[in-house]
Amino acid sequence: MFLSALELRNIIESSFLPKRCQCTLSPDLSMTVKVFGDHQTDQVDLLVSGIDASQLNGCREINDLIAGLRTDLAQHTASHHFTPRSKAV
Repeated sequence: MFLSALELRNIIESSFLPKRCQCTLSPDLSMTVKVFGDHQTDQVDLLVSGIDASQLNGCREINDLIAGLRTDLAQHTASHHFTPRSKAV
């Protein structure tokens, strides 16, 4: 890992603004990322754990991680806002 834990956390957390994001890094370099729905509640829209931060050796790897997390967040958000249509009889 070429960045400090603080720098890596800052990059990931700020990439989800204006949403609130919390990134934690354990001593074994296992990372957990939580993205919250809004600033008023603690509703978690995305929770991903077990990310191997030792593999984040450059900008490309970090960008790929963030892109993947954003995709997961978008899919999760879309599935919660989907309202099935009822069939007219």
